Amino acid sequence: MSESSLPLDRVGGEESVRAIVDRFYDLVEQDPAYAALHAMHQPDLTALRHSLTRFLVAWLGGPRDWFEARPGMCIMGFHRQLAVTAQTAAQWAHAMDRAIAADPGIEPETARQMSEALHRMCRAMAVQARTAAEAAAATDTAAAPAG
Repeated sequence: MSESSLPLDRVGGEESVRAIVDRFYDLVEQDPAYAALHAMHQPDLTALRHSLTRFLVAWLGGPRDWFEARPGMCIMGFHRQLAVTAQTAAQWAHAMDRAIAADPGIEPETARQMSEALHRMCRAMAVQARTAAEAAAATDTAAAPAG
């Protein structure tokens, strides 16, 4: 693998990222262990494959076209409308771990760092969704007529 300090180069560039994303979505579509995660998405994952590839390329230090196409949007905001649970976050992280591990060109330490960072992101999305649901429930309770 590359001696570059750029994470994108250390994982093998855009082609490697695209292959990881394709393996990830193949798992989501085909492995029943990820059924809850798959159910959160539209049946055709083509657009998501492209979007996740572009996000990861930018996240790893490559061209930032994902961010430029969504000014002011971060990945957390992008997922705010989804009810990410601890279960679906864990499914996402597990499927991504498998997709990354299947790439023989990624050094184990780079794979570990990438997986750990993505795990943190998944956990944060689940916390964000739970916090939003709790706030909505509190608002509903406060707005309910006393009776």
